[in-house]
Amino acid sequence: MQDIQSQVDWLLNGTDDVVSRELLAQKLERSQKTGKPLIVKLGVDPTAPDIHLGHTVVLEKLRQFQELGHQVVFLIGDMTGRIGDPTGRSEARRQLSPTDVDAFAKTYVAQAGRVLDPDRLMLRYNSEWLEPLNLSALIQLMSQMTLARILERDDFHDRFAQHYPIHLHELLYPLMQAYDSVALKADVELGGTDQRFNILTARQIQEAYGLEPEVGIFMPLLEGTDGVRKMSKSVGNYIGIEEPPDEIFGKVMSIPDELMPRWFQLLLGERADYVNERVAAGENPRNLKAELGQRIVTRFWSSQDAAQARENFDRTFRHREVPEDAPTISYADELANIGALDLVASLPGMPSRQEARRLLQQGAVTVDGERVDMASTLHLKPGSWIKVGKRRYFRVQPS
Repeated sequence: MQDIQSQVDWLLNGTDDVVSRELLAQKLERSQKTGKPLIVKLGVDPTAPDIHLGHTVVLEKLRQFQELGHQVVFLIGDMTGRIGDPTGRSEARRQLSPTDVDAFAKTYVAQAGRVLDPDRLMLRYNSEWLEPLNLSALIQLMSQMTLARILERDDFHDRFAQHYPIHLHELLYPLMQAYDSVALKADVELGGTDQRFNILTARQIQEAYGLEPEVGIFMPLLEGTDGVRKMSKSVGNYIGIEEPPDEIFGKVMSIPDELMPRWFQLLLGERADYVNERVAAGENPRNLKAELGQRIVTRFWSSQDAAQARENFDRTFRHREVPEDAPTISYADELANIGALDLVASLPGMPSRQEARRLLQQGAVTVDGERVDMASTLHLKPGSWIKVGKRRYFRVQPS
């Protein structure tokens, strides 16, 4: 078994912050001496049905606790989900019905099982302890927090300053989430950096109820395939863990090289300098990206699926086996130095310049296997090939 310091270093690799490192070491040492596993909590409000790679950053960290033998609790916020986390919101969320929450929860559980070991996972629903709360218990809970403290949250503060409505039930959210940690007697809670207020509130409420505060571990938010914005389905820069192997591998191969160190670290648990050291030793960045894609596909499918996806990609893209019937565009001098928007807008069958702009913004255009964006200036030559979306190919031929 790793010594305590090694465990702490491993568990905190890739994290954004921890409150606190010393307390985590104390809890790990106590667990080792007593043989009692730590209770490690991840709370999820089931407000969207699909898990993408951005969600798995915190799930992968949870899995590390599993590997050390600790009790991981995957907490479905079926009760708090009816309120909705106000984080980052300028208005109240629509309250979900119990039917909606149940459907979302089942999807989350099934998908999270592709990251976590289901045999070492305790599944809980916070309606178990929140629904039975009577008015007396609720008043006791609310007495532990001031309105001034609640309004320190950026979202509430901004809405209050701009005279946007703040409903009373929204103010209960951080308290209810904090009470989850009381009910579970959580030793550690994981969350993204956007959950800092909620987790710090949980620590405060635990102490008010006579418990040792949990350790808060904050994971960074993963940039999407565009390399700029947080991975999000609404933005279109995401990779879903249930997408087909070829789709996952191809999307990974489209990410900017600069993203590789973070993706290796946050998704695969490698050291921060893993990529840079190998590039400095002469490794081809393209091979590293292919390794990244293959390991990610293996994580959610199988090693056989991953190997096949890499082979398919190499055959179709790296070796330029573009479909024989792909439309062609004639090479002209201006193609040697053309803006991406001008090129895509001029492709056969492109309905409008606005549609070309949308495709580029979504990262749906590649040239010779490399993703291009609005700012790209392209240097095409005879033999180059262009892919738009999933299946539309164009080949550049001599004029």
